[in-house]
Amino acid sequence: MKYESIDSKLFIKNRANFSREMKKNSIAFFNSNDIYPVSADSTLPFEQHRDIFYLSGIDQEESILVLCPDNPNPDLREILFLKETNDHIAVWEGPKINKTQALEISGIKTVFWLKDLEKLVDKLVSTCHNIYFNKNEHYRAKIETETREARFNIWLEKKYPKKNKERSNPILQRLRSIKDHKEISLIQQACDITNKGFRRILGFVKPGVWEYEIEAEFIHEFLINRSKKFAYTPIIASGNNANILHYIENNMQCKDGDLILLDVGAEYANYSSDMTRTIPVNGKFDKRQKAVYNAVLRVKNEATKLLVPGTDWAEYHIEVGKLMTSELLDLKLLNKVDIQNQTKEMPAYKKYFMHGTSHHMGLDTHDYGLLEEPMQENMVFTVEPGIYLPDEGFGIRLEDDVVIQKNGDPINLMKNIPIEIDEIESLMNSN
Repeated sequence: MKYESIDSKLFIKNRANFSREMKKNSIAFFNSNDIYPVSADSTLPFEQHRDIFYLSGIDQEESILVLCPDNPNPDLREILFLKETNDHIAVWEGPKINKTQALEISGIKTVFWLKDLEKLVDKLVSTCHNIYFNKNEHYRAKIETETREARFNIWLEKKYPKKNKERSNPILQRLRSIKDHKEISLIQQACDITNKGFRRILGFVKPGVWEYEIEAEFIHEFLINRSKKFAYTPIIASGNNANILHYIENNMQCKDGDLILLDVGAEYANYSSDMTRTIPVNGKFDKRQKAVYNAVLRVKNEATKLLVPGTDWAEYHIEVGKLMTSELLDLKLLNKVDIQNQTKEMPAYKKYFMHGTSHHMGLDTHDYGLLEEPMQENMVFTVEPGIYLPDEGFGIRLEDDVVIQKNGDPINLMKNIPIEIDEIESLMNSN
């Protein structure tokens, strides 16, 4: 892995927290992701399933974690099953994680090879009343490909039809949404790498550059700072492309007078960052662009102050809508008639700001979190208001990642990334 080793105490703590939430006499299974085929003999780069990584730190394919906290044998309460390496694999792919390394990474003492799985699962399940099945239940999830986890779950259900079925995901949604200080440090590293990428492109952008050239500058900076990739598909949207919320073609030339909306983040050790900045191609905002930009910035700053323990998710977005409505009235984009005609289902501001303001962030860019529960200390959220003006040929979105604090304003993990107009213009014109 490109990233530096992570203290195994994080994963030991995560497993203990999960096991504490399990019913008595239960067993839980967590699988690695598949390596997905493309065509012929080519595959996509491996991406570890975030749940097994969160609980073990194991970042390798064909791995299974088993938790059986009430097993009478202490050595069988936490088990890793790993792919056994051989000389052929070592030559062509490099050696796989061995048992000593697995202990160092995860803190798990009992490690078997996958070939021993079936006979040991029978022994383990025989002592349990409940089986915890892991399934992706994120509110944004749309899964059309059968995963390794899904295949394993089907096998478990057929093999043990009389065992009581429980769900791991509600436990993980709650646990993963509240970050350990070690996790916050890893997210901060991802944000710091993103900062380096952003500062790099500020000295690179000028009229005539192509969106994909800007994308290339970002990934260059990310890779030389131990990130393996973008945390998500980057949006490099110049001119009217900024008004396509999920624009990812990044194939247009940037023109003098246009703005570029940059929704880009680096990953680090599987943790995400999620930044949006909007900059002028020629290094100078015009008067109208400044007015809209500062309106978005004010909404972002005020919305951030609302992210405190106890805040209700739905109410938060209603309050941000009020902030945005006030700014849109000042910009003459809305008028009193618009406000009189709005409905609860379709408030007037949605014409110019149609997406949500914040989402959980962590191991996934849109991370786990139970939206019906109040916000808590050490949750990490994005804050990303925007105003989109297709008739004027530009859109502006600004986004930071923040950590909710017990007392006071959230900690902004992107506080060092330039966002004020004066600083951006100064950096773009310093060469």
